[in-house]
Amino acid sequence: MCIIFVKMIAQTNVKINLGLHVLSRRPDGFHNLETLFVPYPGLADTLEIITGDDWSRTIASLQEKYGAPAQAISPDGKLMITIAREGGVNWDPLEDLTARAYQLLAADFDLPPMKIFLEKKAPVGAGLGGGSADGAFALKMIAELAELGLADDTLAAYAARLGSDCPFFIYNRPMLGSGRGEILEPFPMDLSGYRLEVVVPEGVSVRTAEAYRGITPHIPEKPLREVLQQDISTWKEDLHNDFEATVFAVHPELASLKADLYARGAVYAAMSGSGSALFGLFPL
Repeated sequence: MCIIFVKMIAQTNVKINLGLHVLSRRPDGFHNLETLFVPYPGLADTLEIITGDDWSRTIASLQEKYGAPAQAISPDGKLMITIAREGGVNWDPLEDLTARAYQLLAADFDLPPMKIFLEKKAPVGAGLGGGSADGAFALKMIAELAELGLADDTLAAYAARLGSDCPFFIYNRPMLGSGRGEILEPFPMDLSGYRLEVVVPEGVSVRTAEAYRGITPHIPEKPLREVLQQDISTWKEDLHNDFEATVFAVHPELASLKADLYARGAVYAAMSGSGSALFGLFPL
């Protein structure tokens, strides 16, 4: 018996980066990186996608919380997208990665009309990949709603066209990332003996271009894989995010927040991605 799903809802968790090395500049203008992506469910957006005119559980709560959320309909009328966020939405909903995920699949498959409802609760511009998570989760949900039967590896290839961090969220488990971050390899990482705390400073948003300014790509003495296999007590000295040097120079308050995490007992603390969020690992 075939069950046809007409609606799906998900909490699109963010990620942290354990180590982030900028290795070299690529001919396409991007950089070759190495990092370990780790899911963090403590911060998430709410994403609901429905087909046709089916009823949404999300729209009423969005209207109640945010008044009139941002809304748009694609030129062909097949996609309606609604986005709500505290403080408002300052981008075109049709340019959101969730809408682009629909259009990306629609270019190759005959998708039914769909409605996307997105409540943005994860911080924007904090290096946690909230937008990338939304886009990747949307790809998976749209493919399932349309019964496309796409394997994760195929969805990851589509996700790479949305953004460098997006493929990780297709798998959503610890993965070593290389290339632009889209080349992924499963990596066993057991942090069960630690509490992960993420700190998002108010009023500080770091643009990726700002983070890269002043970065000198280099090959580290120890490959990331080797450092991650060391005892966590050694990470403070050996596990680095190359973006911290340039970002902390512009935002010294972030360096202070990292120092505070250590002062409160973290065995390891770092900035996630290109910032501005920081995190600490605390023994249980």
